[in-house]
Amino acid sequence: MTAPGFYVIFWREMLAIRKKFWKFLTGSLVMPVLYLVTFGWGVGGNMRMGGGSYLEFVLPGIIALSAMNNSFNGVATTLNISKLYYRTIEEIMVSPVSPWSIALGRVLAGCVRGMFSALLLVALGSILHVEIRFNLMFVAVLFLTTFAFGSLGVLAAMITKSHEDMANFSNVVILPMAFLSGTFFSPTHLPEPFTSIIMAYPLTHASLSLRAIAAGGGAPVTSLLILTFYAALFFTLGGLSVKRLEL
Repeated sequence: MTAPGFYVIFWREMLAIRKKFWKFLTGSLVMPVLYLVTFGWGVGGNMRMGGGSYLEFVLPGIIALSAMNNSFNGVATTLNISKLYYRTIEEIMVSPVSPWSIALGRVLAGCVRGMFSALLLVALGSILHVEIRFNLMFVAVLFLTTFAFGSLGVLAAMITKSHEDMANFSNVVILPMAFLSGTFFSPTHLPEPFTSIIMAYPLTHASLSLRAIAAGGGAPVTSLLILTFYAALFFTLGGLSVKRLEL
């Protein structure tokens, strides 16, 4: 029985991760741990947020941030290099694999990268005795987050025409979300129109959902719907961008 087209692409990416596992592990942990140490202990060591410690507040946001960075960069960087430098994307395009399968395989590989780094942070939080609720809904929101940003990675890699364009895309789109999406503070603490702008970011709703679940509640329905909308939108645009490259 022939494997589905997306699985071939996905498995190829998993083999690449296995060959460089220790580099992958180190890359997945360095930035999140730096954020955790800097903001969780350094800046907010004695702060209280929402009746709990600042570390309990900021950890779900850093988990969402890690999921975004690793799923986006893991897809966008490798696919951009494949398209512009190695030209291996052209070999895949002439194969029987459909553009949508190529997009899905890459996105799912990005999901693995993002989920892996996020779950490592969950484990680290448990070791440090940070009280957060971890359940299936938490995992579902994480997957939705990684799927959305993995899809955005496909879109970014397809529409950028150089490595400089990719760097500019990250600086304009990804970097502002990293610091302004309620990761390190509540979005309601800023005046308008900044609060409204921040609430339009998908990472904001990932952070809000994970933070609500970690506190023992349920994810806000509005945030789940917005996150689902972005995941569907980014995947559709990413698939269409791959299809356009085929033409």
